[in-house]
Amino acid sequence: MRRVLSTWDRSAFRMVAVRHWPGGDRVLPKLSRSADHGALWLGLAAGAAVVGGRPVRRAALRGVASLAVASATVNTVAKASVRRHRPLLDAVPVIRQLARQPFTTSFPSGHSASAVAFATGVALERPAWGLALAPIAASVCFSRVYTGVHYPGDVLAGALLGAGAAFAVRGLVPTRAQLAPPARPRASAPALPGGEGLVVVANAGSGQRAAVRTDVAEQVRAVLPLAEVVECGSEDDDEPLEEVLKAAAGRAAELGGALGVFGGDGTVNAAAVVARRYGLPLAVLPGGTYNHFAYDLGIESVADACRAVETGEAVAVDLVRFRPTDDGADADTTKYFLNTFSIGAYPELVRVRERWARRIGAWPAGVLAAVHVLNSAKPVRVWVDGRERQLWMLFVGNCTYRGVGLAPVRRHDLADGVLDVRLVYGGRLARTRLLVAALTGALKHSPVLGTARARQLRISGIRSGTHLAYDGEIAPAPHALTMAKENEGLVVYRLLLE
Repeated sequence: MRRVLSTWDRSAFRMVAVRHWPGGDRVLPKLSRSADHGALWLGLAAGAAVVGGRPVRRAALRGVASLAVASATVNTVAKASVRRHRPLLDAVPVIRQLARQPFTTSFPSGHSASAVAFATGVALERPAWGLALAPIAASVCFSRVYTGVHYPGDVLAGALLGAGAAFAVRGLVPTRAQLAPPARPRASAPALPGGEGLVVVANAGSGQRAAVRTDVAEQVRAVLPLAEVVECGSEDDDEPLEEVLKAAAGRAAELGGALGVFGGDGTVNAAAVVARRYGLPLAVLPGGTYNHFAYDLGIESVADACRAVETGEAVAVDLVRFRPTDDGADADTTKYFLNTFSIGAYPELVRVRERWARRIGAWPAGVLAAVHVLNSAKPVRVWVDGRERQLWMLFVGNCTYRGVGLAPVRRHDLADGVLDVRLVYGGRLARTRLLVAALTGALKHSPVLGTARARQLRISGIRSGTHLAYDGEIAPAPHALTMAKENEGLVVYRLLLE
Protein backbone atom coordinates (compact mmCIF):
# COMPACT_ATOMS: atom_id res chain seq x y z
CA MET A 1 0.00 0.00 0.00
CA ARG A 2 2.81 2.37 0.84
CA ARG A 3 4.43 1.70 -2.53
CA VAL A 4 1.12 2.28 -4.34
CA LEU A 5 0.53 5.60 -2.53
CA SER A 6 4.07 6.75 -3.27
CA THR A 7 3.65 5.91 -6.95
CA TRP A 8 0.36 7.81 -7.10
CA ASP A 9 1.92 10.76 -5.31
CA ARG A 10 4.84 10.99 -7.73
CA SER A 11 2.54 10.58 -10.76
CA ALA A 12 0.26 13.36 -9.55
CA PHE A 13 3.29 15.60 -8.95
CA ARG A 14 4.54 15.00 -12.49
CA MET A 15 1.09 15.72 -13.97
CA VAL A 16 1.08 19.14 -12.29
CA ALA A 17 4.68 19.81 -13.37
CA VAL A 18 4.25 19.08 -17.09
CA ARG A 19 0.87 20.79 -17.50
CA HIS A 20 0.56 24.43 -18.53
CA TRP A 21 -1.50 26.48 -16.02
CA PRO A 22 -2.60 29.83 -17.52
CA GLY A 23 -1.49 32.70 -15.29
CA GLY A 24 0.06 30.36 -12.74
CA ASP A 25 3.68 31.33 -13.47
CA ARG A 26 3.01 34.96 -12.58
CA VAL A 27 0.89 34.41 -9.45
CA LEU A 28 1.57 31.14 -7.67
CA PRO A 29 5.34 31.43 -6.99
CA LYS A 30 4.78 34.91 -5.50
CA LEU A 31 1.86 33.65 -3.43
CA SER A 32 3.92 30.76 -2.16
CA ARG A 33 6.77 33.08 -1.08
CA SER A 34 4.34 35.47 0.61
CA ALA A 35 3.27 32.66 2.94
CA ASP A 36 6.83 31.99 4.16
CA HIS A 37 6.91 31.91 7.99
CA GLY A 38 3.15 32.62 8.00
CA ALA A 39 3.73 36.22 6.87
CA LEU A 40 0.67 36.29 4.61
CA TRP A 41 -1.69 35.13 7.38
CA LEU A 42 -0.13 37.27 10.09
CA GLY A 43 -0.45 40.28 7.80
CA LEU A 44 -4.13 39.56 7.21
CA ALA A 45 -4.68 39.14 10.95
CA ALA A 46 -2.88 42.40 11.74
CA GLY A 47 -4.93 44.28 9.14
CA ALA A 48 -8.14 42.82 10.58
CA ALA A 49 -7.11 43.87 14.09
CA VAL A 50 -6.50 47.46 13.00
CA VAL A 51 -9.51 48.11 10.78
CA GLY A 52 -12.04 45.52 11.96
CA GLY A 53 -14.39 45.37 14.89
CA ARG A 54 -14.41 43.00 17.81
CA PRO A 55 -15.80 39.98 15.91
CA VAL A 56 -13.09 40.43 13.24
CA ARG A 57 -10.32 40.60 15.85
CA ARG A 58 -11.69 37.56 17.65
CA ALA A 59 -11.73 35.49 14.45
CA ALA A 60 -8.24 36.70 13.46
CA LEU A 61 -6.86 35.79 16.88
CA ARG A 62 -8.31 32.30 16.64
CA GLY A 63 -6.79 31.92 13.19
CA VAL A 64 -3.34 32.97 14.44
CA ALA A 65 -3.57 30.62 17.43
CA SER A 66 -4.50 27.72 15.12
CA LEU A 67 -1.61 28.60 12.80
CA ALA A 68 0.82 28.65 15.75
CA VAL A 69 -0.27 25.19 16.93
CA ALA A 70 -0.07 23.75 13.40
CA SER A 71 3.35 25.27 12.72
CA ALA A 72 4.77 24.05 16.03
CA THR A 73 3.46 20.52 15.41
CA VAL A 74 4.88 20.36 11.87
CA ASN A 75 8.32 21.67 12.78
CA THR A 76 8.86 19.81 16.06
CA VAL A 77 7.18 16.45 15.53
CA ALA A 78 5.90 15.72 12.03
CA LYS A 79 8.98 16.54 9.93
CA ALA A 80 11.27 14.74 12.35
CA SER A 81 9.09 11.60 12.25
CA VAL A 82 8.87 11.22 8.45
CA ARG A 83 12.11 12.24 6.74
CA ARG A 84 10.93 12.36 3.16
CA HIS A 85 13.17 13.97 0.57
CA ARG A 86 11.97 16.90 -1.53
CA PRO A 87 10.84 16.18 -5.11
CA LEU A 88 13.37 16.33 -7.95
CA LEU A 89 12.90 19.50 -10.02
CA ASP A 90 13.75 18.00 -13.40
CA ALA A 91 10.16 18.17 -14.68
CA VAL A 92 9.35 21.59 -13.14
CA PRO A 93 9.89 24.60 -15.47
CA VAL A 94 12.57 26.94 -14.19
CA ILE A 95 10.17 29.92 -14.23
CA ARG A 96 8.06 28.19 -11.55
CA GLN A 97 10.90 27.25 -9.23
CA LEU A 98 11.50 29.27 -6.08
CA ALA A 99 14.68 31.34 -5.92
CA ARG A 100 15.39 29.97 -2.45
CA GLN A 101 14.69 26.27 -2.13
CA PRO A 102 13.59 24.96 1.32
CA PHE A 103 16.14 22.78 3.11
CA THR A 104 13.84 20.91 5.52
CA THR A 105 12.27 17.53 4.83
CA SER A 106 9.22 17.34 2.58
CA PHE A 107 6.53 15.66 4.68
CA PRO A 108 4.20 17.28 5.67
CA SER A 109 3.86 20.70 4.04
CA GLY A 110 4.20 23.42 6.68
CA HIS A 111 2.81 26.10 4.37
CA SER A 112 -0.32 24.00 3.76
CA ALA A 113 -0.75 23.30 7.46
CA SER A 114 -0.52 27.03 8.30
CA ALA A 115 -2.87 28.05 5.49
CA VAL A 116 -5.59 25.56 6.37
CA ALA A 117 -5.17 26.14 10.12
CA PHE A 118 -5.65 29.90 9.75
CA ALA A 119 -8.63 29.64 7.40
CA THR A 120 -10.29 26.91 9.49
CA GLY A 121 -9.70 28.79 12.74
CA VAL A 122 -11.33 31.90 11.28
CA ALA A 123 -14.20 29.81 9.89
CA LEU A 124 -14.93 28.22 13.26
CA GLU A 125 -15.48 31.71 14.69
CA ARG A 126 -17.04 33.38 11.62
CA PRO A 127 -18.00 30.88 8.85
CA ALA A 128 -18.53 33.50 6.13
CA TRP A 129 -15.05 34.97 6.59
CA GLY A 130 -13.49 31.50 6.63
CA LEU A 131 -15.24 30.74 3.36
CA ALA A 132 -13.79 33.92 1.86
CA LEU A 133 -10.28 32.82 2.91
CA ALA A 134 -10.70 29.27 1.56
CA PRO A 135 -9.67 30.07 -2.07
CA ILE A 136 -6.50 31.82 -0.85
CA ALA A 137 -5.61 28.92 1.44
CA ALA A 138 -6.27 26.39 -1.34
CA SER A 139 -4.09 28.40 -3.75
CA VAL A 140 -1.21 28.44 -1.26
CA CYS A 141 -1.54 24.67 -0.86
CA PHE A 142 -1.53 24.12 -4.63
CA SER A 143 1.41 26.52 -5.09
CA ARG A 144 3.63 24.18 -3.06
CA VAL A 145 3.13 21.45 -5.65
CA TYR A 146 3.19 23.87 -8.57
CA THR A 147 6.62 25.26 -7.57
CA GLY A 148 7.99 21.75 -7.09
CA VAL A 149 8.79 21.86 -3.36
CA HIS A 150 6.18 19.31 -2.21
CA TYR A 151 4.38 16.19 -3.39
CA PRO A 152 0.55 16.30 -3.34
CA GLY A 153 0.59 13.86 -0.42
CA ASP A 154 2.70 16.30 1.62
CA VAL A 155 0.15 19.04 0.98
CA LEU A 156 -2.81 16.83 1.85
CA ALA A 157 -1.18 15.71 5.12
CA GLY A 158 -0.34 19.31 6.00
CA ALA A 159 -3.90 20.42 5.30
CA LEU A 160 -5.33 17.70 7.52
CA LEU A 161 -2.88 18.59 10.27
CA GLY A 162 -3.80 22.28 9.98
CA ALA A 163 -7.52 21.55 10.24
CA GLY A 164 -6.84 19.34 13.25
CA ALA A 165 -4.87 22.13 14.91
CA ALA A 166 -7.81 24.54 14.48
CA PHE A 167 -10.21 22.06 16.07
CA ALA A 168 -7.72 21.41 18.89
CA VAL A 169 -7.63 25.13 19.64
CA ARG A 170 -11.43 25.17 19.64
CA GLY A 171 -11.37 22.36 22.19
CA LEU A 172 -9.14 24.40 24.48
CA VAL A 173 -10.79 27.78 23.80
CA PRO A 174 -14.42 27.30 22.75
CA THR A 175 -15.86 29.58 20.10
CA ARG A 176 -18.48 32.19 20.87
CA ALA A 177 -21.22 29.96 19.46
CA GLN A 178 -20.22 27.18 21.87
CA LEU A 179 -20.23 29.56 24.84
CA ALA A 180 -23.41 31.49 24.13
CA PRO A 181 -24.88 32.95 27.32
CA PRO A 182 -27.49 30.75 28.97
CA ALA A 183 -31.06 31.77 28.20
CA ARG A 184 -31.97 32.33 31.83
CA PRO A 185 -33.99 33.62 33.38
CA ARG A 186 -36.52 33.84 30.56
CA ALA A 187 -38.73 36.89 30.75
CA SER A 188 -42.02 38.00 29.30
CA ALA A 189 -41.79 40.52 26.46
CA PRO A 190 -44.24 41.28 23.67
CA ALA A 191 -43.64 39.76 20.26
CA LEU A 192 -43.71 42.61 17.77
CA PRO A 193 -44.31 41.22 14.24
CA GLY A 194 -42.89 43.60 11.70
CA GLY A 195 -41.60 45.73 14.61
CA GLU A 196 -45.02 47.24 15.32
CA GLY A 197 -44.74 49.07 18.65
CA LEU A 198 -40.92 49.22 18.66
CA VAL A 199 -39.45 52.72 18.91
CA VAL A 200 -35.69 52.79 18.26
CA VAL A 201 -33.44 55.68 19.26
CA ALA A 202 -30.34 55.74 17.03
CA ASN A 203 -27.46 57.76 18.48
CA ALA A 204 -25.45 59.27 15.63
CA GLY A 205 -22.76 60.26 18.14
CA SER A 206 -21.85 56.69 19.04
CA GLY A 207 -18.50 55.13 18.16
CA GLN A 208 -19.72 53.23 15.09
CA ARG A 209 -18.55 54.32 11.65
CA ALA A 210 -20.61 57.04 10.03
CA ALA A 211 -21.61 54.85 7.09
CA VAL A 212 -23.16 52.33 9.48
CA ARG A 213 -24.87 55.02 11.55
CA THR A 214 -26.61 56.59 8.57
CA ASP A 215 -27.79 53.20 7.40
CA VAL A 216 -29.34 52.04 10.70
CA ALA A 217 -32.89 53.10 9.79
CA GLU A 218 -32.68 51.07 6.56
CA GLN A 219 -31.24 48.08 8.46
CA VAL A 220 -34.07 48.11 11.00
CA ARG A 221 -36.85 48.72 8.49
CA ALA A 222 -35.56 45.99 6.20
CA VAL A 223 -36.44 43.46 8.93
CA LEU A 224 -39.03 45.43 10.93
CA PRO A 225 -40.86 47.71 8.47
CA LEU A 226 -43.36 48.89 11.11
CA ALA A 227 -40.75 50.04 13.66
CA GLU A 228 -40.26 53.74 14.34
CA VAL A 229 -36.67 55.04 14.25
CA VAL A 230 -35.69 58.32 15.91
CA GLU A 231 -32.20 59.64 15.14
CA CYS A 232 -30.36 61.95 17.52
CA GLY A 233 -26.85 63.06 18.39
CA SER A 234 -26.01 64.66 15.05
CA GLU A 235 -24.09 67.93 14.84
CA ASP A 236 -27.33 69.84 14.13
CA ASP A 237 -29.26 68.20 16.98
CA ASP A 238 -28.69 69.67 20.44
CA GLU A 239 -31.53 67.85 22.25
CA PRO A 240 -30.13 65.78 25.16
CA LEU A 241 -30.09 62.02 24.63
CA GLU A 242 -32.04 61.42 27.83
CA GLU A 243 -34.92 63.61 26.65
CA VAL A 244 -35.06 61.81 23.30
CA LEU A 245 -35.12 58.46 25.12
CA LYS A 246 -37.91 59.59 27.44
CA ALA A 247 -40.04 60.72 24.51
CA ALA A 248 -39.41 57.45 22.68
CA ALA A 249 -40.24 55.43 25.80
CA GLY A 250 -43.48 57.35 26.23
CA ARG A 251 -44.41 56.61 22.64
CA ALA A 252 -43.54 52.89 23.05
CA ALA A 253 -45.63 52.70 26.24
CA GLU A 254 -48.63 54.16 24.36
CA LEU A 255 -48.22 51.49 21.67
CA GLY A 256 -47.76 48.70 24.20
CA GLY A 257 -44.41 47.90 22.62
CA ALA A 258 -40.74 48.24 23.50
CA LEU A 259 -37.86 50.69 23.51
CA GLY A 260 -34.95 50.06 21.15
CA VAL A 261 -31.52 51.67 21.14
CA PHE A 262 -28.73 51.79 18.56
CA GLY A 263 -25.40 52.91 20.01
CA GLY A 264 -22.49 52.03 22.23
CA ASP A 265 -22.43 50.96 25.88
CA GLY A 266 -22.89 54.51 27.17
CA THR A 267 -25.99 54.99 25.03
CA VAL A 268 -27.32 51.57 26.03
CA ASN A 269 -26.78 52.50 29.69
CA ALA A 270 -28.92 55.62 29.29
CA ALA A 271 -31.62 53.64 27.46
CA ALA A 272 -31.64 50.91 30.12
CA VAL A 273 -32.31 53.46 32.87
CA VAL A 274 -35.24 54.92 30.91
CA ALA A 275 -36.62 51.48 29.99
CA ARG A 276 -36.49 50.45 33.66
CA ARG A 277 -38.30 53.63 34.69
CA TYR A 278 -41.10 53.09 32.15
CA GLY A 279 -41.30 49.32 32.69
CA LEU A 280 -40.45 48.57 29.06
CA PRO A 281 -38.38 45.74 27.55
CA LEU A 282 -35.23 46.94 25.80
CA ALA A 283 -33.96 45.95 22.36
CA VAL A 284 -30.19 46.51 22.06
CA LEU A 285 -28.85 47.10 18.54
CA PRO A 286 -25.03 47.17 18.63
CA GLY A 287 -23.77 50.45 17.20
CA GLY A 288 -20.76 51.47 19.30
CA THR A 289 -17.04 50.82 19.29
CA TYR A 290 -17.02 47.89 21.71
CA ASN A 291 -20.66 46.86 22.41
CA HIS A 292 -19.74 44.81 25.49
CA PHE A 293 -23.30 44.44 26.78
CA ALA A 294 -24.75 43.49 23.39
CA TYR A 295 -22.05 40.88 22.80
CA ASP A 296 -22.53 39.36 26.27
CA LEU A 297 -26.21 39.04 25.38
CA GLY A 298 -25.26 37.20 22.21
CA ILE A 299 -26.42 40.10 20.01
CA GLU A 300 -23.76 40.71 17.35
CA SER A 301 -25.79 42.50 14.72
CA VAL A 302 -28.89 44.60 14.17
CA ALA A 303 -30.48 41.56 12.52
CA ASP A 304 -30.00 39.46 15.70
CA ALA A 305 -31.87 42.02 17.79
CA CYS A 306 -34.64 42.42 15.22
CA ARG A 307 -35.31 38.67 15.06
CA ALA A 308 -35.61 38.50 18.87
CA VAL A 309 -38.08 41.42 18.83
CA GLU A 310 -40.27 39.71 16.24
CA THR A 311 -40.42 36.45 18.19
CA GLY A 312 -40.66 38.03 21.66
CA GLU A 313 -37.66 36.13 23.02
CA ALA A 314 -36.21 37.89 26.08
CA VAL A 315 -34.32 37.44 29.34
CA ALA A 316 -34.09 39.38 32.59
CA VAL A 317 -30.68 40.85 33.47
CA ASP A 318 -29.21 42.47 36.57
CA LEU A 319 -28.53 46.17 37.03
CA VAL A 320 -26.25 47.83 39.57
CA ARG A 321 -27.30 51.14 41.06
CA PHE A 322 -24.88 53.49 42.75
CA ARG A 323 -25.39 56.88 44.32
CA PRO A 324 -23.44 59.41 46.40
CA THR A 325 -23.76 59.11 50.18
CA ASP A 326 -22.31 62.53 50.98
CA ASP A 327 -24.26 64.72 53.35
CA GLY A 328 -27.07 66.36 51.43
CA ALA A 329 -26.75 64.05 48.43
CA ASP A 330 -29.82 64.11 46.20
CA ALA A 331 -31.57 60.81 45.42
CA ASP A 332 -31.88 62.00 41.82
CA THR A 333 -28.13 61.52 41.42
CA THR A 334 -28.59 57.73 41.47
CA LYS A 335 -26.91 56.09 38.46
CA TYR A 336 -26.77 52.55 37.08
CA PHE A 337 -24.31 50.38 35.20
CA LEU A 338 -24.81 47.26 33.11
CA ASN A 339 -21.16 46.25 32.61
CA THR A 340 -18.39 47.68 34.78
CA PHE A 341 -17.45 50.39 37.26
CA SER A 342 -13.93 51.45 38.18
CA ILE A 343 -11.81 54.00 40.03
CA GLY A 344 -8.08 54.48 39.55
CA ALA A 345 -6.02 53.79 36.45
CA TYR A 346 -8.86 52.55 34.24
CA PRO A 347 -10.86 55.81 34.10
CA GLU A 348 -7.65 57.61 33.12
CA LEU A 349 -7.04 55.00 30.42
CA VAL A 350 -10.55 55.54 29.01
CA ARG A 351 -10.12 59.31 29.07
CA VAL A 352 -6.79 59.19 27.22
CA ARG A 353 -8.08 56.59 24.75
CA GLU A 354 -11.10 58.70 23.86
CA ARG A 355 -8.88 61.74 23.26
CA TRP A 356 -6.57 59.84 20.88
CA ALA A 357 -9.18 57.63 19.19
CA ARG A 358 -10.42 60.47 16.98
CA ARG A 359 -6.98 60.80 15.42
CA ILE A 360 -5.65 57.23 15.20
CA GLY A 361 -8.65 54.94 15.72
CA ALA A 362 -10.06 53.15 18.77
CA TRP A 363 -7.89 50.02 18.82
CA PRO A 364 -4.45 51.69 18.44
CA ALA A 365 -5.55 54.41 20.87
CA GLY A 366 -6.38 51.77 23.48
CA VAL A 367 -2.92 50.23 23.21
CA LEU A 368 -1.10 53.56 23.44
CA ALA A 369 -3.33 54.74 26.30
CA ALA A 370 -2.51 51.59 28.29
CA VAL A 371 1.22 52.25 27.88
CA HIS A 372 0.75 55.89 28.88
CA VAL A 373 -1.26 55.02 31.99
CA LEU A 374 1.21 52.33 33.04
CA ASN A 375 3.97 54.94 33.09
CA SER A 376 2.04 57.88 34.56
CA ALA A 377 -0.76 56.61 36.81
CA LYS A 378 -0.59 57.02 40.57
CA PRO A 379 -2.41 54.95 43.21
CA VAL A 380 -5.50 56.33 44.93
CA ARG A 381 -6.31 56.03 48.63
CA VAL A 382 -9.94 55.10 49.42
CA TRP A 383 -11.96 53.24 52.02
CA VAL A 384 -13.64 50.06 50.74
CA ASP A 385 -16.33 48.67 53.03
CA GLY A 386 -14.73 50.46 55.97
CA ARG A 387 -11.12 49.43 55.30
CA GLU A 388 -8.54 51.89 54.04
CA ARG A 389 -6.85 50.80 50.82
CA GLN A 390 -4.16 52.19 48.55
CA LEU A 391 -5.12 51.02 45.06
CA TRP A 392 -3.95 51.25 41.51
CA MET A 393 -7.40 50.23 40.44
CA LEU A 394 -10.78 49.20 41.82
CA PHE A 395 -12.87 47.23 39.32
CA VAL A 396 -16.49 46.20 39.91
CA GLY A 397 -18.34 44.05 37.37
CA ASN A 398 -22.08 43.56 37.10
CA CYS A 399 -22.16 39.74 37.47
CA THR A 400 -19.14 37.45 37.35
CA TYR A 401 -16.64 37.98 34.54
CA ARG A 402 -14.47 35.25 33.07
CA GLY A 403 -10.74 35.88 32.98
CA VAL A 404 -8.15 36.00 35.72
CA GLY A 405 -6.94 39.21 37.28
CA LEU A 406 -7.18 42.42 35.29
CA ALA A 407 -8.40 40.94 32.01
CA PRO A 408 -12.12 40.22 32.41
CA VAL A 409 -13.26 38.59 29.20
CA ARG A 410 -17.02 38.26 29.22
CA ARG A 411 -19.98 37.05 31.25
CA HIS A 412 -22.04 33.91 30.74
CA ASP A 413 -24.71 34.77 33.30
CA LEU A 414 -26.18 38.26 33.36
CA ALA A 415 -28.41 37.58 36.36
CA ASP A 416 -26.21 35.87 38.98
CA GLY A 417 -26.96 38.46 41.69
CA VAL A 418 -23.35 39.36 42.57
CA LEU A 419 -20.76 42.08 42.09
CA ASP A 420 -17.38 40.95 40.74
CA VAL A 421 -14.91 43.05 42.77
CA ARG A 422 -11.19 43.19 41.86
CA LEU A 423 -8.61 45.37 43.59
CA VAL A 424 -5.02 46.04 42.51
CA TYR A 425 -3.18 47.16 45.62
CA GLY A 426 -0.60 49.94 45.59
CA GLY A 427 2.67 49.87 47.48
CA ARG A 428 6.32 49.23 46.83
CA LEU A 429 7.05 47.63 43.44
CA ALA A 430 3.33 46.82 43.01
CA ARG A 431 3.37 47.24 39.23
CA THR A 432 6.53 45.15 38.85
CA ARG A 433 5.18 42.38 41.06
CA LEU A 434 1.91 42.38 39.13
CA LEU A 435 3.74 42.10 35.80
CA VAL A 436 5.95 39.24 37.05
CA ALA A 437 2.88 37.41 38.35
CA ALA A 438 1.14 37.80 34.99
CA LEU A 439 4.19 36.53 33.05
CA THR A 440 4.66 33.51 35.34
CA GLY A 441 1.00 32.54 35.35
CA ALA A 442 0.66 33.20 39.08
CA LEU A 443 -1.61 36.25 38.81
CA LYS A 444 -4.49 34.51 40.53
CA HIS A 445 -2.38 34.02 43.67
CA SER A 446 -0.54 37.34 43.62
CA PRO A 447 -0.79 39.34 46.89
CA VAL A 448 -1.04 42.49 44.74
CA LEU A 449 -4.47 41.38 43.48
CA GLY A 450 -7.57 40.99 45.63
CA THR A 451 -10.91 39.58 44.49
CA ALA A 452 -14.33 39.24 46.11
CA ARG A 453 -17.99 38.59 45.36
CA ALA A 454 -20.57 40.80 47.02
CA ARG A 455 -24.13 42.04 46.70
CA GLN A 456 -23.34 45.60 47.74
CA LEU A 457 -20.27 47.79 48.23
CA ARG A 458 -19.46 51.08 49.96
CA ILE A 459 -16.58 53.30 48.85
CA SER A 460 -15.64 56.42 50.81
CA GLY A 461 -12.77 58.81 51.42
CA ILE A 462 -12.48 59.56 47.69
CA ARG A 463 -10.32 62.62 47.14
CA SER A 464 -11.60 65.60 45.21
CA GLY A 465 -10.60 65.49 41.53
CA THR A 466 -10.80 61.69 41.30
CA HIS A 467 -12.77 60.31 38.36
CA LEU A 468 -14.79 57.14 38.01
CA ALA A 469 -15.80 55.18 34.91
CA TYR A 470 -18.98 53.21 34.32
CA ASP A 471 -19.99 51.54 31.07
CA GLY A 472 -17.29 53.50 29.24
CA GLU A 473 -18.44 56.89 30.53
CA ILE A 474 -16.22 59.13 32.69
CA ALA A 475 -17.56 61.29 35.56
CA PRO A 476 -16.20 63.08 38.65
CA ALA A 477 -16.35 60.81 41.68
CA PRO A 478 -18.25 61.90 44.82
CA HIS A 479 -16.59 61.78 48.22
CA ALA A 480 -18.46 58.56 49.04
CA LEU A 481 -20.88 56.23 47.28
CA THR A 482 -22.74 52.98 47.74
CA MET A 483 -23.69 50.41 45.11
CA ALA A 484 -26.10 47.51 45.20
CA LYS A 485 -27.54 44.93 42.84
CA GLU A 486 -31.01 45.09 41.34
CA ASN A 487 -31.57 41.46 40.50
CA GLU A 488 -33.34 40.91 37.18
CA GLY A 489 -34.12 44.60 37.06
CA LEU A 490 -34.32 44.88 33.27
CA VAL A 491 -35.92 42.81 30.50
CA VAL A 492 -33.87 42.62 27.30
CA TYR A 493 -34.62 40.97 23.97
CA ARG A 494 -32.23 38.26 22.85
CA LEU A 495 -32.41 35.07 20.79
CA LEU A 496 -32.85 32.10 23.12
CA LEU A 497 -31.03 28.81 22.73
CA GLU A 498 -33.05 25.65 22.72
